[in-house]
Amino acid sequence: MMMDHYEGQHTNAAGDYMQPEDDWDRDLLLDPAWEKQQRKTFTAWCNSHLRKAGTQIENIDEDFRDGLKLMLLLEVISGERLAKPERGKMRVHKISNVNKALNFITGKGVKLVSIGAEEIVDGNAKMTLGMIWTIILRFAIQDISVEETSAKEGLLLWCQRKTAPYKNVNIQNFHISWKDGLGFCALIHRHRPELIDYGKLRKDDPYTNLNTAFDVAERFLDIPKMLDAEDIVGTARPDEKAIMTYVSSFYHAFSGAQKAETAANRICKVLAVNQENEQLMEDYEKLASDLLEWIRRTIPWLEDRAPENTMQAMQQKLEDFRDYRRLHKPPKVQEKCQLEINFNTLQTKLRLSNRPAFMPSEGKMVSDINNAWGGLEQAEKGYEEWLLNEIRRLERLDHLAEKFRQKASIHEAWTDGKENMLQKKDYETASLSDIKALLKKHEAFESDLAAHQDRVEQIAAIAQELNELDYYDSPSVNARCQKICDQWDNLGVLTQKRREALEKTEKLLETIDQLYLEYAKRAAPFNNWMEGAMEDLQDTFIVHTIEEIQGLSTAHEQFKATLPEADKERQAILGIHNEFTKIAQTYHVNMAGTNPYSTILPQEINNKWDHVRQLVPRRDHALMEEHARQQQNERLRKQFGAQANVIGPWIQTKMQEIGRISIEMNGTLEDQLSHLRQYEKNIVNYKPKIDQLEGDHQQIQEALIFDNKHTNYTMEHIRVGWEQLLTTIARTINEVENQILTRDAKGISQEQMNEFRNSFNHFDRKKIGMLDSDDFRACLISMGYNMGEAEFARIMSIVDPNRLGVVTFQAFIDFMSRETADTDTADQVMSSFKVLAGDKNYITADELRRELPPDQAEYCIARMAPYIGHDAVPGALDYMSFSTALYGESDL
Repeated sequence: MMMDHYEGQHTNAAGDYMQPEDDWDRDLLLDPAWEKQQRKTFTAWCNSHLRKAGTQIENIDEDFRDGLKLMLLLEVISGERLAKPERGKMRVHKISNVNKALNFITGKGVKLVSIGAEEIVDGNAKMTLGMIWTIILRFAIQDISVEETSAKEGLLLWCQRKTAPYKNVNIQNFHISWKDGLGFCALIHRHRPELIDYGKLRKDDPYTNLNTAFDVAERFLDIPKMLDAEDIVGTARPDEKAIMTYVSSFYHAFSGAQKAETAANRICKVLAVNQENEQLMEDYEKLASDLLEWIRRTIPWLEDRAPENTMQAMQQKLEDFRDYRRLHKPPKVQEKCQLEINFNTLQTKLRLSNRPAFMPSEGKMVSDINNAWGGLEQAEKGYEEWLLNEIRRLERLDHLAEKFRQKASIHEAWTDGKENMLQKKDYETASLSDIKALLKKHEAFESDLAAHQDRVEQIAAIAQELNELDYYDSPSVNARCQKICDQWDNLGVLTQKRREALEKTEKLLETIDQLYLEYAKRAAPFNNWMEGAMEDLQDTFIVHTIEEIQGLSTAHEQFKATLPEADKERQAILGIHNEFTKIAQTYHVNMAGTNPYSTILPQEINNKWDHVRQLVPRRDHALMEEHARQQQNERLRKQFGAQANVIGPWIQTKMQEIGRISIEMNGTLEDQLSHLRQYEKNIVNYKPKIDQLEGDHQQIQEALIFDNKHTNYTMEHIRVGWEQLLTTIARTINEVENQILTRDAKGISQEQMNEFRNSFNHFDRKKIGMLDSDDFRACLISMGYNMGEAEFARIMSIVDPNRLGVVTFQAFIDFMSRETADTDTADQVMSSFKVLAGDKNYITADELRRELPPDQAEYCIARMAPYIGHDAVPGALDYMSFSTALYGESDL
């Protein structure tokens, strides 16, 4: 155990984090095989960090003697600056540099024992390797923490957890457990399964296993090859420190990938907020510019007061102004309102994301736009007043002439066709009713004629006034007025002649009107009776019970008993028709068409009567067939009702049992799941009875039966109940399965799960398997939560994202095991960039393009300033000032 001699060379402030296994003597020599493994491993480990600074070492004894690369190594792995090194070549300069490095290590809480600067400068191999091992422990292994264990024990526990699922891998230490190479391969396959086909590896082929792991780690994981397969296989007990160093590189490689992804996600989130805010700023500037330009173009148009000479021109200006009010201005009002909304929304988003407030360009503030809008409305008000005054002025000039034209046009329109109407001979072929109607119409015309006398007088008075005022178009006005007066006199003569002719014709037709009327009074109801009878006899009846078809048969028999009396009425009506036909022929009266009181002809009455007599036996046959069909339907109803009255209550009972089971479940979740699945199997076994009921229901549907007095259950009720029963038991099983998944994923013990269930059931006062918001609050308070309204609202948004007002047991368990999500700050973003940069103080464009999405990578490259630190390289970018600028602490 000679190589364990410098495990006691370092301790931290809280105590030893790597206890010595044996006392050691600084004069003892290292085991040659172990020393070779340590040289190779420690050299590769140092170079994996020094290459970030653009250098490396070849000989670990010699290359650290002047202290320069030792100080550089510490700066790279710690991310801190050491004191300025001495550049001289003398021994005193080298000792000074080494002491600065050793003091820095001591300052990190590591106590160095028996390691002095002189021994490092002299190239003491044992002390140099011991010092490098101290650095590896402090910066690569000490901070490893797994399940409350740290450093060596934490790293070992991490290896055991990651390799547990792999056969033939049993990690118990950092020497012989790794000799067959399967441990290294299992670590790679666990995190990157696409890199190694683990199933083809054999435990009896350690060289292949080790070479495969080392080559894949170097090519794909950026882990340098620190040992050869021969170093491990050819040694009875490989060096523990070399193996620990190599394994810690795997730990940091895999944990670093997760950190890089988290860092990239945080940067993407911050950049997305910044890009959205910049787009909102650009939208505000453009919308403000467009609105101000529209106001600038509109105000001069509203300020134009050039008068027009005609009413038509002024009306056009008024119409243009109305289009402006109705079509052009409303969208601009919406744009102005949207501009203010966008401005307030942008300021709120900037404030919530810790960004500085937005200041628009000169003259584009919300107040500037409001001022410009006020000027627009002032000009608009003056323009409208001017338009109305001009229109009133022109209206006064045209009013008198327009009044004459309107009254003349109205009168001419009324008299149009009146002379022809008065001269018509339409009364010569009219019936008595037509004559009476023409007389009443003529009386109405006479009243209308008298009423228009005032308008004729007004037209003459207006024409006289226009003549007196010397109106420019007086000749045409006078001619039009004279024509109206002449026509008015002629209408009076024609009106008197027409009245005399109408009264003479009326007396002639009254003599035969009574016979028409009596025929109509008796023919109409008899015709309606026959049409109703034909409709009833041909009506396609729809019945659903035997009682209904019996009622129809009784009504039909009653109808047949009325037929003899109906035939007597038919013969009497035909006799009336024969009588007035004989009178018209005897006195040579012009009948002027058919009976005005009736359109029913004698032939129609006879035809309909014959049709009624033919329909009666057809109706008899149809009623007999329907009676037989209803007897068969009643049998089907009884058969379905008997089964449905058993199945329906059974389903309801099972639904109630499941409701009780979901609330009163006891025992482990696995026991509950087993019980529920057995219960589900018993329910499914009932399916054949449902299928049998479906068959009976199909027969009922085919028979077009729509009601069933023998049961209150329909097939749809049974189907819905059955589907709800299956869905409820499946959902209850799924809830228990999800509880098991949550318990296993979150590490919740069965006792905790029972406690959660008991608390949830206690406050589930309605016994519905869910808590409303008041019950959920009371449950949280009982479990020790002390929260205000805002905090409770935040919790409700987590457990009830759909805002249903209830909390399920699954959501309750998820909340009890959920960790609080972190928020981003400038320091967190800066730390994330540092992870992407490989712990450097700068980052390159290639690194950004490799780690971030293309658009956000280019966004960073365009805005990051060049890095000007002492360790800058060509193309280095300053991510620190960029991270600060994202939060408004300096200009971006």
